[in-house]
Amino acid sequence: MGLDSIWHWAILLVIILLVFGTGKLTRVGSDLGNAVRGFKKAMQGDEDEEKRKAQEKLQADPEPGAGANSTASQQRDSSESK
Repeated sequence: MGLDSIWHWAILLVIILLVFGTGKLTRVGSDLGNAVRGFKKAMQGDEDEEKRKAQEKLQADPEPGAGANSTASQQRDSSESK
């Protein structure tokens, strides 16, 4: 009396449908799909966040001798003219 018979699977399916109903089973499927998508997005988000932080660090630290003093004076001049 193993689970290799088609009748065992049919009876099991009928019992599951009676207990949970078809509406609840369709919601379970969509909820599971959303959970998998969210998990994949979170996994990719970590990599994207690391890349974003690296880019912010490069933008925040200007290269030496790139004219940082001239941009500071330009900003000061533009704010004084307002």
